[in-house]
Amino acid sequence: MNTKTICRWNVETVDAGESARVAAGRMRDRNVGTLVVVDGEKVPIGMVTDRDLALKIMGAGHDPETLCVHEVMTTSPLTVTEDTSIETALSTMSGHGVRRLPVVGLNGELVGMLSLDDVLTHMAATFNSIHRLLEQHTQESLAAH
Repeated sequence: MNTKTICRWNVETVDAGESARVAAGRMRDRNVGTLVVVDGEKVPIGMVTDRDLALKIMGAGHDPETLCVHEVMTTSPLTVTEDTSIETALSTMSGHGVRRLPVVGLNGELVGMLSLDDVLTHMAATFNSIHRLLEQHTQESLAAH
């Protein structure tokens, strides 16, 4: 199984030159905690989280109107392609201590986002399906005897 099977295709983005206030408002309006910072070609160049905004701006006493996203974002985000296996993506997440990876297309453009929560939700649904099948098989076996 690969990332395109599980990733979310609707990803919230922000430009590096936008203000931190704009980024915070977008997070609030879209109910997300992370925005992917993209360049003009939609290539991920960074990520900014609600934690970044809270600690690097509010916690440090900066003005979110005048501070730009590029001043608080994490640069050069790790990415995976649509064809990256889930196992490889999980290994990347684990090895680098991240919970989200932008998914990029052949030209490096942002096409989706894979989160640890997405993978866990998919795995839970798969295990639930297996459980139902085993229960059904057990009931059928008992009825046959």
